[in-house]
Amino acid sequence: MIGANPKIFSVATAVPLHRIGQSEAKSFARSMFGGAHRDIGRLMPLFDNVSVENRHFCVPREWFDEDHTFAEKNDLYIENALVLSEKAARRAIAKAGIEPSDIGAIYFVSTTGISTPSLDSKLIFSLGLSEHTKRVPIWGLGCAAGAAGLARASEHARLYPEKPVLLVAVELSGLTFQRGDLSKANLISTSLFSDGAAAVVVGNGGSGPEILGSRSTTWPDTEDVMGWRLVEGGLEVRLSKSVPIIVREKFRDDLVGACASLGEDIGNIEHFLLHPGGAKVLSAFEEVLGLGSGGLPLSRNILREYGNMSAATVLFILERFVEGGEYEAGHLGVLSAMGPGFSAEHVLFRC
Repeated sequence: MIGANPKIFSVATAVPLHRIGQSEAKSFARSMFGGAHRDIGRLMPLFDNVSVENRHFCVPREWFDEDHTFAEKNDLYIENALVLSEKAARRAIAKAGIEPSDIGAIYFVSTTGISTPSLDSKLIFSLGLSEHTKRVPIWGLGCAAGAAGLARASEHARLYPEKPVLLVAVELSGLTFQRGDLSKANLISTSLFSDGAAAVVVGNGGSGPEILGSRSTTWPDTEDVMGWRLVEGGLEVRLSKSVPIIVREKFRDDLVGACASLGEDIGNIEHFLLHPGGAKVLSAFEEVLGLGSGGLPLSRNILREYGNMSAATVLFILERFVEGGEYEAGHLGVLSAMGPGFSAEHVLFRC
């Protein structure tokens, strides 16, 4: 029997120990990219304009000075992703006030490393979940995976209401850095991306926002906008400057359709929790939604403090929203993210 709309029990996050300020990252980029770009001085303001002040990485700054094989990077991914995922998940389970054995399914989303078996299989035992916990690993959704994972976990909780569901998102974007890639796409990535993990518990009986439903959209002929290219040194970023253009052309209409599919009106949305792909993307969101400059303070604050942690970022925003408590019962909200495909994921909730 299908249950009622699930609610959010808890949200928790974790970041690695190595914290790098934007001024240090800017100095590193100048020395590395300077030989390839004679206009490097003109490009350096990029590090100031992305609205990032600090980021966290699972490796120290000196690690980026040397070349590393894909195997070495992936071993670091497995080791550190497990540590961060376990920290975030333990915190979320404790906040939810449940026992690990109460969890019925674990959804695991990540796109910055590879592991078979997928890392959720190891988390089952390190967290003390039941050996019969359902496993649903999702790879390849990139920045959209936090929203997509919440949507899929909520659907599972609605279909199987007897047990809560654990969502874990972890991205170690720093480990994908390619020293030999002197493209502007890699320069942008160097100014923006970072590492982090988040976990959410959803199910029946929670006291947090109620998940009303979701919608996914993938637009045709946009697969080259964002993604990875597998090279000898690992995952090389593919990143188009057209993302803000796509936001202006498609995002509002897509969100209108998402709301209509659930019997809601975009005009009734009080809270927008949007993945901060970058400062220009946030400005485009604010423009098309009529929010005015600075109208997405939570998204801007998380971007400033942590950078773009890909899938985990929008869940950092959700944690701050839920724990801030600055909302009224009955308010309508949306959690959205865009990512490779090129795609959009929307999750509507009611406070």
